[in-house]
Amino acid sequence: MVYNPLSIIEERRRTPHHVRARAPLRLGLAGGGTDVSPYCDDFGGAILNITIPRFAYAFISVRDDSKLVFEASDIGISETYDCTIPVPAGNRLDLHRGVYERIVREFLGGTRVGLTITTHADAPAGSGLGTSSAIVVALVDAFRELLGLPLGRYDVARLAYEIERIDLGLAGGRQDQYAAAFGGANYMEFLKNDQVIVNPLRIKQSHIDELEASMLTCFTGQSRLSSSIIAEQSSNMVERKDDVLAALHELKADALAMKQALLTGDIVAIASIMERSWQAKKRTARSITNSRIEELYSLALDNGAIAGKVSGAGGGGFVIFIALPEKRPRLIHSLNEAGALAQAVQFTNTGCEAWIRPY
Repeated sequence: MVYNPLSIIEERRRTPHHVRARAPLRLGLAGGGTDVSPYCDDFGGAILNITIPRFAYAFISVRDDSKLVFEASDIGISETYDCTIPVPAGNRLDLHRGVYERIVREFLGGTRVGLTITTHADAPAGSGLGTSSAIVVALVDAFRELLGLPLGRYDVARLAYEIERIDLGLAGGRQDQYAAAFGGANYMEFLKNDQVIVNPLRIKQSHIDELEASMLTCFTGQSRLSSSIIAEQSSNMVERKDDVLAALHELKADALAMKQALLTGDIVAIASIMERSWQAKKRTARSITNSRIEELYSLALDNGAIAGKVSGAGGGGFVIFIALPEKRPRLIHSLNEAGALAQAVQFTNTGCEAWIRPY
């Protein structure tokens, strides 16, 4: 039997199907920045991240007309196009456009179909949780389910990376797509020639419980454009600035050290690595920290935190703190009193998943 996605689309149109998908957001614990070119191309990068039960969602339904509707329900944006012609670049929902155009080109032989494509996420873009990439992964996985595409998790992550970084030209690294596709705690290696190795960590439940009891996230109240920070980091790498390269080498080594600390459940070591990584990360670009982040960081240390770092590129978004479980409630209260949004954190092993609405 010859696989034919277009015949599947026609079947979906005759018997209406609504495809759902979700992909988890993540916390970057160590190695952030070493998954960005040209560093990972020249030296190989290493990342340690872990997913949390916050998700990006994607929904696709096949239309019986020639309209193409993009919606982002969490930010109240809707765009409608004629599906028979390419969607122009530069619209506000470029992630939707990028995924749709790539799927049409690569899997539908250029045949354009009417669809309604809707997304929303449990955190804003620019939060440092990999939201934008998780949206792209959820969209790709939704199309995988809709069309019956023979794609594994590596394939979904790689396709999402290519859409975001190559097709749309958005600056960024590689970890977010793989975290969203695989889920859980992963030690990831980014090697030459775009080779990626995802190593899932089998951590004792008691170690996970202790880490959950010791960790909190704090939203600074400021989202940011990670692309400008990443562009500065990349420029510093291209110029081979010694201090920046030394900092990235330290971050890469910290990812391996964090792996060992997590596997042994050593919270003191986790905190020490986190603090060391934060100091190294600030040396890779001037805009990684700002007065608000430093204010909250200082307040946290005064109220029970033993370490912290930003999640993601920096410049705003979420900061991760570690505190003894007995002191965490006071720390959360102090940060919230200062106008931030601090809360306990949980982890999830769930990667991207897609399903057809059962009614």
